[in-house]
Amino acid sequence: MLAIAVIGAGRIGRIHASNLAARAADRGDVRLAGICDALPEAAGDLARRLGVPVLDLDRALTGADVDAVLIASPTDTHADFIEQAARAGKAIFCEKPVDLSAERVAQVVAAVEGAGVPLFIGFNRRFDPNFAALKARIKEGRIGAVEIVTILSRDPSPPPASYVARSGGLFRDMMIHDFDMARFLLEEEPVEVHAVGSSLVDPEIGAAGDVDTAAVLLKTASGKIAQISNSRRATYGYDQRIEVHGSAGLLRAGNQHETSVELATAEGFTSDPAQAFFLERYAAAYRLQLEAFVACARGEAAPSPDGHDGLQAQRLADAATEAARTGAPVRLS
Repeated sequence: MLAIAVIGAGRIGRIHASNLAARAADRGDVRLAGICDALPEAAGDLARRLGVPVLDLDRALTGADVDAVLIASPTDTHADFIEQAARAGKAIFCEKPVDLSAERVAQVVAAVEGAGVPLFIGFNRRFDPNFAALKARIKEGRIGAVEIVTILSRDPSPPPASYVARSGGLFRDMMIHDFDMARFLLEEEPVEVHAVGSSLVDPEIGAAGDVDTAAVLLKTASGKIAQISNSRRATYGYDQRIEVHGSAGLLRAGNQHETSVELATAEGFTSDPAQAFFLERYAAAYRLQLEAFVACARGEAAPSPDGHDGLQAQRLADAATEAARTGAPVRLS
């Protein structure tokens, strides 16, 4: 039985720990080894709810009774925790991003490769059933050669300025998911990045040196294009849409609504709002992502997305940050 420790009892850590506990109860093939958090009260509350022990950091990362570690702690801890777990021979799941510095991410990837352990990065959107079906139909050739990928990702409301100050900025924190999805769908590495950003939603975000509204264009060496639109404000719910245009057609994945009920009257057609936020919208993706990690921790599959995917997304985030700052496109080797 695979024993997995969860580091981080915040919002995303609670999702992963709850999914692990549910799988342990349902299938009995994994065990939630325990919860670790810098805040003892947070770790204790989650551990009691799930009926597992609280672990100290050393045991979670290196304990002989732990086979794998799921890192859901603050971003500035990820790189060090990955390296410690890798030295101890653990399979590793790490939430995005690995670090706010591409150079540091490259060091981590090298350390993991040197240790010969799997590193799985938490780009959960690849596992959304709708986006996964869209990707499968691209692979089947249903729209011919991909030409333009369009990704719309808009949060219902902005995070507090205190979060923004340590997040690394919108391109590294929020849009990094979209950079990974663009690479996933283009199946080529972008070599040119154009970006613009503004603070239109919350003046405190602008005062903190970040943007809350942004658009990015990516171009690959063969000429494929991805366009990404982000906003920290969507009054109609969590906006998550993808469109892929190809030489033989178009694929589109739309928003998920609270229900599929639609009302038609003389005034027109109305439907329920889009789901409120990522907890609801990507609930299935988080469960399917966990299945993929368990398979790679057992050696049954290679990790995907892996450390290289995390590094490439970080490089795009860094390039977009620079392009928005200077107003000039950034070329990537």
